[in-house]
Amino acid sequence: MNQYLIEGGFPISGTIRASGNKNAALPCIAAALLSGEPVILRNIPDIEDVQVMLSIYRSFGGTVEPLGPNAYRMSLGDIKNSEVPLEYARKIRASILFAGPLLARTGKVVLPPPGGDIIGRRRLDTHFLVLTELGAQVKIDSAFNFSASKLMGADIFLDEASVTATENAVMAAVLARGETILTNAASEPHVQDLCRMLSAMGAKIDGIGSNILRIRGVTKLSGCDFEIGADFMEVGSFIGLAAATGGELFIEGPSFRDLRPAKIAFGKLGIVWEHEGSTLHVPKDQALEVNCDLGGMIPKIDDAPWPGFPPDLTSIITVVATQVKGTVLVHEKMFESRMFFVDKLIGMGARIVLCDPHRAVISGPTKLSGSELQSPDVRAGMAMVIAAMCAEGKSIIRNVYQIERGYEHLVARLSSLGARIKASED
Repeated sequence: MNQYLIEGGFPISGTIRASGNKNAALPCIAAALLSGEPVILRNIPDIEDVQVMLSIYRSFGGTVEPLGPNAYRMSLGDIKNSEVPLEYARKIRASILFAGPLLARTGKVVLPPPGGDIIGRRRLDTHFLVLTELGAQVKIDSAFNFSASKLMGADIFLDEASVTATENAVMAAVLARGETILTNAASEPHVQDLCRMLSAMGAKIDGIGSNILRIRGVTKLSGCDFEIGADFMEVGSFIGLAAATGGELFIEGPSFRDLRPAKIAFGKLGIVWEHEGSTLHVPKDQALEVNCDLGGMIPKIDDAPWPGFPPDLTSIITVVATQVKGTVLVHEKMFESRMFFVDKLIGMGARIVLCDPHRAVISGPTKLSGSELQSPDVRAGMAMVIAAMCAEGKSIIRNVYQIERGYEHLVARLSSLGARIKASED
């Protein structure tokens, strides 16, 4: 399955259930290494990134038993080796999340440089900072070689609020001796899910949801039965898709709390949704008009670490803005290459000025025309799906492996909503 064939101009309509949070599933899989007892994880999305992480877990001698849809029982007594296989590491940036658990369990880890989305420079320095502060030594050759005779709690200030570095620090600290304080820690919902899972395993973590975490090390963690939360990135993508195509959508099981930053940003484009019990309703025929700032000023939508607008939704909101009346500035402050995909939207007829690698001015609404596209990363790929579904005519999107790393059974789920989308070999 190498490409999508999409015929645009058909509003989506129907009901869909939110998948589990991809960015919570990946660290929770790594965290299963921290216990010699079985760990059950539920609401795990059936996506490529999850399968790669499970393969890495198996490479250490672990067993993975499916327990029905989206649930796994994971078991690993003695860890056979501490080297992340190169073939898997190069596929996924989240492979670095095994560094903390392996150090805590075995005192060593060999990690090839991780792969992942090409959205600009993605520093690893903060991972090195937190792990060395906890007592690890690092040697760099063709891989990153971490070792530690013992991990000791420390008072650590992160030089940036890195999600994965925070997760690595927490997973290492829960089995370190003494107390660890993490200041300027990331606090995204997926970080919170990881901390709650670790707490269910017996870890002592205070400050969950804040940017200061206090971890009191314990000598051993037990197994657990844990369900991760809904993927607010996926939900935000589907909200944008429904609004941009003029459709009506019901999304079951989202976390409304996690969507508050997105609600403010989408509201600047005249897009609203309603709560109906545990279901989110995106009404048909949205206003789709930019709400100017006071004094008639052009509004800005900019991303930031949590609880700011999530950077993974900047690609989505950029393409949605092409279908909205008015002008808006989208400022992607965190990754310097993420906005480069807009040249493909311009080729489809979008009126976008790319000011620099971080800022784009979008004026709409514009009629988009079908085109041949190439997905550069997970979120830009989904943005291209939305653009193709808004466009007149047919589009081809290649390299859809990137999209399917983050969106569960996308073709089948969108087809059930009336989308004209098919998967085929390139």
